[in-house]
Amino acid sequence: MTPFTDLLARLAPDAAAQHIDLPEDWLQGRTTYGGLTAALCVQSVLNTVPDLPPLRSAQFAFLGPATGRLSLRPQTLRQGKSATFVAVDAEGEAGVAARAMLCFAAARPSQFDHRDVTPPDASHWDACPDFFGTAARPNFTRHFVTRLAEMSGQQGGSPALTVWARHLDGKAGGAFAALAALGDTLPPPALAVAATRFPISTMTWSFDVLDDAPDSASGWWLLHSKAESIVHGYSSQIMTLWNDAGQPVLRGRQTVAIFDAKSAAG
Repeated sequence: MTPFTDLLARLAPDAAAQHIDLPEDWLQGRTTYGGLTAALCVQSVLNTVPDLPPLRSAQFAFLGPATGRLSLRPQTLRQGKSATFVAVDAEGEAGVAARAMLCFAAARPSQFDHRDVTPPDASHWDACPDFFGTAARPNFTRHFVTRLAEMSGQQGGSPALTVWARHLDGKAGGAFAALAALGDTLPPPALAVAATRFPISTMTWSFDVLDDAPDSASGWWLLHSKAESIVHGYSSQIMTLWNDAGQPVLRGRQTVAIFDAKSAAG
């Protein structure tokens, strides 16, 4: 097991890129867990560009498998008085594995203070059962502690998952890279209505950060993912993350390819 913060510390820079050898305990199937790839993209920028304001928005396209040695190449596209845009290519043994676009922006005075992102009524994490279990779980899930608060969709309606989650690495905290890794832990809610397990692959993921300095006193975060469309072998869902005080931290969207038996046969 390679702790999350130890892994980030291994990012080794040279003149053009930062490099890291990806360990097997962070795999999701044949590729590295997408949330870790996203976190490494974020951290590579933080290592490269000085005096950045808080991360506000991030978009990721997962283009191919991230295996072996990963090279991350940040490129500052624009740096203004309040906002900085940085692109990152993550290149693995098979070529470009992921491409990220990150927006960092300072807080500005505003007459508005509106956040209509109310957390679901979830039981305390200590009262919730383990989510992933112990059998046939992806390697990367062993780096997180997860508790299932609610699963819906088996009897009709919109498939949804509500899960408490925290890093096993107690040093991870609420850093932006740590939240990027944590925010991708849930499978698509389509699995909530499936009788069997099947392979999946995240294609795109985007999120907005709703807090300048995210923090959770207990280390626990509440994740909610609701499917909006599951058609033609793809799942599209909206995702939200709150801290343990019920304050919204991330709001995102994700598109996932679903390789169930019916789509594979077609």
